[in-house]
Amino acid sequence: MASRVGSSAASRVFVVLLACVVTISAVLATLLAVDAQNSERADAEALTLSLANTLARTPSVIEAMSQPDTAASAALEPYALSLIDATPVDFITLMRPDGIRLTHPDPAQIGKPYLGTIAAAQQGGTITEEFTGTLGPSVRSVVPVEADGEILGLAAVGVTVSSLGQQVWARMPFVLGLAAVLTALGIAAALAARRFTRRLAGDLPTSEVRDAVSSYESVRTLGEALRAQTHEHGNRMHTAVALLELGRTQEAIDILTETSRQSQELVDQVAARRDGDPTVGALLLGKAAQARERGVGWDAEIDPLAPRSTLSGIDGVSVVGNLIDNALDAASVGDEPRWVRVVFARAGGGALEIRVSDSGPGISADVGERIFEHGYSSKPAGTTGRGVGLALVRSLVEAAGGAVDYSNDPTTFQVILPGRLQ
Repeated sequence: MASRVGSSAASRVFVVLLACVVTISAVLATLLAVDAQNSERADAEALTLSLANTLARTPSVIEAMSQPDTAASAALEPYALSLIDATPVDFITLMRPDGIRLTHPDPAQIGKPYLGTIAAAQQGGTITEEFTGTLGPSVRSVVPVEADGEILGLAAVGVTVSSLGQQVWARMPFVLGLAAVLTALGIAAALAARRFTRRLAGDLPTSEVRDAVSSYESVRTLGEALRAQTHEHGNRMHTAVALLELGRTQEAIDILTETSRQSQELVDQVAARRDGDPTVGALLLGKAAQARERGVGWDAEIDPLAPRSTLSGIDGVSVVGNLIDNALDAASVGDEPRWVRVVFARAGGGALEIRVSDSGPGISADVGERIFEHGYSSKPAGTTGRGVGLALVRSLVEAAGGAVDYSNDPTTFQVILPGRLQ
């Protein structure tokens, strides 16, 4: 019983929805993490450039830059270190135009060349880049320090990539929390979907749910066909009885003879087929009557050598019945003459080919393969299972190892099914 429940349609719905939820939550968490990283980098670029510009315009910095190296370092190093402590930056390097450092968080680096790009700043421009220096990879900005049109030095401010990573990680609880909430909501929705599916299908496996739908469709289409056949025979019998009562015997005989001839032609074709399915044969007889009832011409061509498919009788009725039902619906709204044609033929490799054509308006290009989607229909919604037929046809045919396709001019559905081995 456990294996049956584990493979039930309700459980599969739950697993599919749960997988979707987990995937969406993981993708969302990743996107938020990447966005947080990009946001922190953008903030770091804006901060370093702003602070570097501020330093370059600070009078005390400009004045110190005018002094010799030793005096300039003595004045600027404490000031730079205090700013590092007061702001979320990792280094402030004030240097001469040639890149010789006057300040650095590591005093041993003072007097040594700056590691990074300074060419644009030496020409009066600004630079923002990621570069690996003495403190590792960092995002830094370099701005010239000018006085009276002369470049006295350069101000570089940077934030290490490791610091940016720590700031990104600080946002992770929010990101992970949001992902967890979405996952929890998704699990709740998946459980509700499983409960709803179980109310409809119990613990039936998906294959049995499809079989149940196929059985319903078989009963429906076969019932409609038999009803039409019974109704047609009833009408003709009533007419014949009335004619006999009026003494018009020959006309009564003609009506009964015509009825018998039309039915016998199809019976002969069905009976001549060596490997025919009697259930499908009965369906064709009923559908012929249904076509006449709806004023649609009926033509059936059944090759006696056409093999029997591997479909069960129920599934065969579902496939053929739904294709004919759709053809009758299409032909009924088309222009005169209105007709439906059904062909059973032998295909290559001992396969069975079924073709159902009609005189209807055809399938528009913008619809295409959507006609095989469950729930899609170009016909008004109602209680007759609209949007189920063609989806069920494709499911049954492909499950049997066959294929279904369609073409226009005229509208024709072609089904290829493996032939049953003798």
